[in-house]
Amino acid sequence: MASKNIGIKEDVYERLKAHKRGDESFSETLDRLLHEFDSDWRTNAGFLTDEAAADLEAAVARGLEDADDSLEDLGDEIDERLSGDR
Repeated sequence: MASKNIGIKEDVYERLKAHKRGDESFSETLDRLLHEFDSDWRTNAGFLTDEAAADLEAAVARGLEDADDSLEDLGDEIDERLSGDR
């Protein structure tokens, strides 16, 4: 298998080293981390459990529905005002 050498800052090296598991090579560590990063936005956030992420998604959906309802109500109010002024 072909390989490439890359230069990284010492603090980045230490952070990467902290993520290594057991006998895992740096290449294997990077591959695992990149796979986790690419696989799911919840993994990227890093601080949400699956349950918390689902709750957040539901809250955002409710918020969007509420915003749609509010805009629709505002539109109705504007229509009423405009039709009353004619």
